[in-house]
Formats: sequence, structure tokens, C-alpha cells
Amino acid sequence: MKQLFINIRQLVGVQQPAQPLRGEALGQLPLLENAYLQVVDGRIASFGAMSEVTTDMLHEASNIIDAAGRLLLPGFVDSHTHLVFAGTREAEFVLKLQGASYAAIAAAGGGIHSTAAKVQAASEDALYEAAWQRLQALMKTGTTAIEIKSGYGLTLEAELKMLRVIQRLKQTAPIPIKATFLGAHALPKNFADNRDAFVDALIQHWLPKVADEGLADFVDVFCEAGFFTPEETIRIARAAAALWMPAKLHVNQLQVSGGVQAAVAVNALSADHLECMDEAAIQTLAGSNTIGTMLPTAAFFLRLPYPPARQLIAAGAALALASDYNPGSSPSGYMQWVLALACIQMKMTPAEAINAMTINAAFALQLEEEVGSIAVGKRANLLLTKPMSGVDFMAYAFGEQHIEQVYINGLPV
Repeated sequence: MKQLFINIRQLVGVQQPAQPLRGEALGQLPLLENAYLQVVDGRIASFGAMSEVTTDMLHEASNIIDAAGRLLLPGFVDSHTHLVFAGTREAEFVLKLQGASYAAIAAAGGGIHSTAAKVQAASEDALYEAAWQRLQALMKTGTTAIEIKSGYGLTLEAELKMLRVIQRLKQTAPIPIKATFLGAHALPKNFADNRDAFVDALIQHWLPKVADEGLADFVDVFCEAGFFTPEETIRIARAAAALWMPAKLHVNQLQVSGGVQAAVAVNALSADHLECMDEAAIQTLAGSNTIGTMLPTAAFFLRLPYPPARQLIAAGAALALASDYNPGSSPSGYMQWVLALACIQMKMTPAEAINAMTINAAFALQLEEEVGSIAVGKRANLLLTKPMSGVDFMAYAFGEQHIEQVYINGLPV
């Protein structure tokens, strides 16, 4: 099947970098004016100036999409989500509005533990159906590759159940999905008085079981005070690496925790959150191959400081953006809102933010050969905007729906 996009006002993100973008390169978003793009069997086959379109290309196309006045750009890559969960937590939302902190709600039995109880009680089919509905909604708003974590099980059985749901989503969804085992999300209640025993169980029993069933691509640890220490995080990440599961770690969300240093020490693929950063953490991240993934919607929802994007960019860190979609601290996977917050609150340029949520996010999932930019051979996971002047308008007019049509493997969603 051959499709042809013609008269594209701007074809955005025309690049295939060998490494994640950082520093000045993050702000460079290559594009072609008045362009075409050809799709063959769901992959980008060619692109270029409209003057290069031949009569044969027009005749051979089974579908021609006239994109006059519109932008065509790579689909969003959401590299940090908790899409599989049961129930919602709007009651805790009200408590937060009344002044309760995230840590206080968790200490009172809310937060992660409240969702875990619902996940433990839910059937695999129920979890799958709810996650499938969420995923379909996200695809329609522009998410064309995604990471999904476990972590709301807090028992081996429930964690495996969540990972099997993600496995089913991988098998049925038309977009790339990566699974992350977040067994170390919170301390299970039955280990409340013996955290060393839990870490030992996680390393000696849980991780091998996950690896034996091939259920996870990555491992994650919630490295924060009251959850897991940098030392515990390093132990777990190294055990997972021995089982061919690289680390993608929650760090420095609630305080300067040493989590960034732990992530770099284990050569983590990404260090995620970064709301609380000191100069040592910034320089450690910038001097590493670890991608810093910022989650501005979580900071917005929890009224936390935003990650210091400008300082991180100036230091030379490789950065990605993601939604952190979850029921407690970021109950939205709307990536256009991530884009707006990154620009308005974190002072990223639209070009920097688009790169961070496309090609750099693809690197953060080891999907850079499949998605994240306009390059021959990549999946035709594309966003066709409404008529507009350029990508700057997408961040500037933050309350609007700017995507006219999402294409996944060349097909409209």
C-alpha cells in the first residue's frame, strides 16, 4: 500500500541522529518547506520538496493526502507512564487541595497502596480492558509509542498480572510498547518492618521470575526518601542488568535524594522526574549517557517545582519529556499539554520540547530506529496538524487541539 502526503507546509523533524540531542542541538528542529512524504506498507519510503514529486508517484499512490497549510511531524513518544491501573483517586485530589502532601497521603494508606489494593482485586481482563481504552484515547491525541510500568501490584502475583496485561497490549496495539517492571514502587505492607527482606526477595525471586517469563524490557525503582534509598536502587538495578533489563529510574522528584547519582552509577537509560536538582545532580547527569526525562504534568498536578530545564540544557544534559500518566499524580496522558507546560513553565523553546518528546524520548525507550523522527525506513507514525504557521503555534495556543489527524503505520487513527 502506497500513500502520498503532498503540499505539506512544513515537514518537521527530518533527522536521524546517532545519539540523543543535547545542548544547542536540542533546539535545532530540521524541517522542509512545501514538502511531500511517501509511505509504503506503513513505513516512510521517501520525502523531499514538492518539486521532486513525479507523475509515477501520483499514479501509484493508493491514497493521496493534501496537507496544504498543515504541518506533518513525528508522533509523540511517551517514555514514562503507569497506564495499567484500577480505580481513580479524586478523593486524594481533594485532600491535596486542602493541603495534604503526597508523602502524608501515602503514609496514611493512600497513594500507591490504595491503587495497589484495587489492582490486586481486579481481574487481568478488567485491567486489560481499562488500559486498552486509555491507550486508544492516547493514540487519538498523538501518542504513537509508549512505555508502561507495573508497580501497582506490590505482590509478585499482582505485579506479574500487570506485566501480562502490558504483554497483551503489546500484542494487540499497533504502536510500539515497552514494559517496565517497577516492583520497587513502594514497600509492601507485609514487609513494612523488614525492608532488607523485601529488597532481597525482589532481587532473588521477583526479578528472576519476570525475566524467565520475558515480561519486562526495563526495570524501575522509586528512589526517594520514604521509598527506596540510592544504595537499594543500585542493588536492584545491577541485579536487573544481569538479567538484561536496563534501568529507567524515578529520581529527585520530592527532594535532592542522590537518585541522579545512583542512576548514572548504574548507567541507567533514563533518570526520570528531576523536580529537585542541585548543581551536583545537574552536572552528574550532564556528564553521563543517561537521559533526563522530565514530567511537567506531575509537577503541575502536585504543585511541585518544575524541573530546571534551562540549567540542564545549558549544562549539556540529554533531555526527554513524558506524561507520567497515572491515577495519583498525573491523571492525564495528553502530550500537547506536556508540550505547553515545558515551554510556558520550564522555558523550553518549542523546538527543544518537540525534540524532547519525539526523538530523545525514542532514545529513552531504545526505539530510535523505529520512531521519533522523519527518516526513511521508520514507521509512518505521524501527526498532521490543522493549518498553522509552524510548531511555535502549537505551544503558544496552549488550549487548542492542534492535531487534525494521527497516522499510525501510515493509517489514520
